[in-house]
Amino acid sequence: MIDELWIPLTLAAAFLQNLRSLLQKRLTGALSVNGASYVRFCFALPFALIYLGLLSAEEALPPTGPEFWIYCLVGSLGQIFASACLLAAFTVRNFAVSTALSKTEVVQAAAVGFLLLGDLVPTLAVMGIVLSLFGVLLMTSSLRLGDFLRADRGLALGLLAGTGLAAAVVGFRGAALALPEGGVFLRAGFVLATALIIQTLVMGLYLWQREPGQLMRVARAWRGGLWVGLCGVAASVGWFTAMALQSAALVRALGQVELIFALLTSVLFFKEPLARRELAGVLLLLLGIYLLL
Repeated sequence: MIDELWIPLTLAAAFLQNLRSLLQKRLTGALSVNGASYVRFCFALPFALIYLGLLSAEEALPPTGPEFWIYCLVGSLGQIFASACLLAAFTVRNFAVSTALSKTEVVQAAAVGFLLLGDLVPTLAVMGIVLSLFGVLLMTSSLRLGDFLRADRGLALGLLAGTGLAAAVVGFRGAALALPEGGVFLRAGFVLATALIIQTLVMGLYLWQREPGQLMRVARAWRGGLWVGLCGVAASVGWFTAMALQSAALVRALGQVELIFALLTSVLFFKEPLARRELAGVLLLLLGIYLLL
């Protein structure tokens, strides 16, 4: 039964990630783009350590080896690399195209997961991944086919962002699988806390060197940052635990339901109309998820 737990965990993670994004968006006025991104790491870290502390009260932390640290570094740095590529892509291509290109993460994660971890994706699930990707593209209503046919720096950066995200999710799954002992929640919580320590240090050093004064602004935004951190770590617990149970490609493919949550937020709270193309995208995404499951 625990093997199927990845499904509700992924759905909960997608919902909480959408909520975290809404809270994080409010901080972009007071902080730079990198500063707002850093909030998700530094304010999530204390909650991740508390969560790990509660888990380790019941069972001892698992021993680590070189394989764990390599996968953890790949995952942590891959996520930072993806963010940097996506931000750079925004300066060359429009937001919608760059974001859509990064969504090739799911397809790339399937390939990387097979090469590094031997994760096999069933044929129906492959069809589901492809359908859900087309659904995502349709839901991005400002996209046109010609946007993807222009081979330029923006195209490369968007695809590299997807590669970084694929490396991140496969790396985190590999790190959890590399731990020889402990229950799935403990192993996932340990990977999460370790990754956040690495990311907080790396991005903190970058901001200190390249954006003087930004760390102080992040500290002043602690009230909003704490809520971002709490929602972010809750979402990450769901993602990391689900990926310890199931292949990263399937988890991230199902996790694209986050876009449906985002559309519902737009329609219900901001009273924005739903275009026919977006509705068709939702239906394709739901069909893809049905095939996945």
